[in-house]
Amino acid sequence: MAKTPKSPLVNHELIHELTKLLDETGLTEIEIEQDGQRVRVARGAAAPAPVYAPRELPQSVGESSSAPIDPSKHPGVVISPMVGTAYAAAEPGAKPFIEIGSKVKAGDTLLIIEAMKTMNQIPAPRAGSVIQILFEDGQPVEFGEPLVIIE
Repeated sequence: MAKTPKSPLVNHELIHELTKLLDETGLTEIEIEQDGQRVRVARGAAAPAPVYAPRELPQSVGESSSAPIDPSKHPGVVISPMVGTAYAAAEPGAKPFIEIGSKVKAGDTLLIIEAMKTMNQIPAPRAGSVIQILFEDGQPVEFGEPLVIIE
């Protein structure tokens, strides 16, 4: 039985755009889903992934010193819902949305993640105080990466 030629399943233009975005942002991978089709573009492990050191709330007097909080196990961790570039403020030089010790309400903007040239506001999932900021302004973040801890 003769096979009929199929239309291309791969959108080469989209892959080139995603590859260009990887180069522009320094990300190691990006994945999108569009019209039921999922495309993931990843770069080889040529460059080491950046390591982010958490910024912590200063200790109160009389408080015993303890090990730093493990963000992945903290109940107040806010994780990145996407791959992109994290920004602490609405524009360069503007006041950051949050600082350590900031009081936030559910729905308040914590940061912005730029993905595919779209600015996505990341809201606080609950009210509380920001005790750690785990991302660096203008740096890439991965899907599922801890960004902020709210207590």
